[in-house]
Amino acid sequence: MARSISASELGIELTPEDNSSLFKWFLASFLMGKRIQAPIAAQAYRVIVEEEGRDTARKLQHCTSRELVAMLGRAHYVRYDESTAQRLLDLSAKLNAEYAGNITQMRDASNNRQAFEKRLGEFDGVGPKTIEIFMRDAAAVLF
Repeated sequence: MARSISASELGIELTPEDNSSLFKWFLASFLMGKRIQAPIAAQAYRVIVEEEGRDTARKLQHCTSRELVAMLGRAHYVRYDESTAQRLLDLSAKLNAEYAGNITQMRDASNNRQAFEKRLGEFDGVGPKTIEIFMRDAAAVLF
């Protein structure tokens, strides 16, 4: 069983109402939710957020698919780079359009944790594994 990487190991300090940290963890969880080694996913997160400064849904949405593919490539996240880049763009566009880019606004629109997890699953490319990874660390500050 592959070891999972926590938010704190990525330098993400999750706190209630902190949309920045919640978005970063959602992005990392999305990358780790794919069939790819966790250290490679963690490196892809670092390239996108720390090196390129794409640390909000709005900043991520302003990337081109080609730019994202290049970022993923630098992290050796190449197995699904084209589809992952497109899904990241779709994810940020949906988060911006429906929830003003804020995970807490998505939570506030949900009656409970189950409804919130259902909303997470409505993002293209977000399946049970991504939701499980995200909620493992985020549930304590969201609910």
